[in-house]
Amino acid sequence: MAPGRVAAFAPPLALMGLIYFLSAQPDLNSGLGLVDEIGRKVVHMTEYGVLWWLWCRALGFGTRAAIVAAAITLAYAATDEFHQTFVHGRNGSPIDWGIDAAGVAVAWALTVVWARSRVASD
Repeated sequence: MAPGRVAAFAPPLALMGLIYFLSAQPDLNSGLGLVDEIGRKVVHMTEYGVLWWLWCRALGFGTRAAIVAAAITLAYAATDEFHQTFVHGRNGSPIDWGIDAAGVAVAWALTVVWARSRVASD
């Protein structure tokens, strides 16, 4: 594998490290109630959508890359939720995993729409 291809794996791995670090924090509550709750869910969707996109990019895009990227991202989301069950003040939740999966779905849909618009404009 060419050095550039190996370097393509650094961004998704770095984001996975950041997610792990943030998941190890005992409390990320801002005290803003519902705004905080919704905001954290949007951030979760976004970070997992970005993680999926980074894995897609590292794997070379395409349908197969998108599927593999989704498998990696959703498996990591499951391990993240499991990890949170061991952190004081945090809890893992299948609902949160579903929110992460929704982020992957939105990112995938946006990527398909963007790719189709590029083809249509050529």
